[in-house]
Amino acid sequence: MSKSRIIASLALALVIALGAFGMTGCSAGDEPSTGDGTSGEAVVIKVGASPTPHAEILEQIVEDLAAEGYELEIIEYTDYVLPNTDVEAGEIDANYFQHGPYLDDFNAENGTSIVSAAGIHFEPLGLYGGKTDAIDDLAEGAKIAVPNDATNEARALLLLEQEGLLTLKEGAGIKATINDIAENPLGIEFVEVEAAAVPAMLADVDMAVINGNYALSAGISVADALASEASDGLAADTYANIIAVAEGNENGPGVQALVKALTSEKIRSFIEQEYNGSVVVVF
Repeated sequence: MSKSRIIASLALALVIALGAFGMTGCSAGDEPSTGDGTSGEAVVIKVGASPTPHAEILEQIVEDLAAEGYELEIIEYTDYVLPNTDVEAGEIDANYFQHGPYLDDFNAENGTSIVSAAGIHFEPLGLYGGKTDAIDDLAEGAKIAVPNDATNEARALLLLEQEGLLTLKEGAGIKATINDIAENPLGIEFVEVEAAAVPAMLADVDMAVINGNYALSAGISVADALASEASDGLAADTYANIIAVAEGNENGPGVQALVKALTSEKIRSFIEQEYNGSVVVVF
């Protein structure tokens, strides 16, 4: 091959390589050329979320973030562990499925360093009828299914105490477990299962305490709840669902853009109209 052809071939290869490079978008760790997401290649923000309502809410802000130069990638999870381990490992940029007390327990048990960037909404736990349709009709030895993770079980027990079905030991509060029950007049048998599995237990127990997102996923209306946590009480303040990120990333431009979009009046209106009280905004 002549020297001129070699030079031409090298030049062509360089053009192809540069063209291929130019066609690739920014990685999740990159920032747009202006630093504010308004120009340059779109920055991908990967957010892990439970399907309902979290992923549904995130879908509402895809275009809002695109206008700011961010491409929102929503990754759905059906458990409470992987979304956190993936944030810690850097596989995703944030997650949206949990409340603060659950995250605190997760960090303590797993040695992770995940923090809240913002509180978005509250999902009241509800007590739903299974074999028994009314609280007053519960018989001795009735079975009630409750979530088995530490924070949600405590909420369930506090809800049952609120309805006069049991009494907890003084000071048990949001750390309460089955072992903290001081009085159980009906001798209720508690069936402890993973939160996501509680709705499927409803036909096999007298009643069940179900997380709002799992009730929605199972097609259960909050209007059918026999009792629920107050939307303006301690539970709403304590158990707001959060945007969680690796420590140190909470003030990053992408995370702040995500939080801004999720705390907009658009999202407030969507939540109020779509979920009819089973999801309540806290911003």
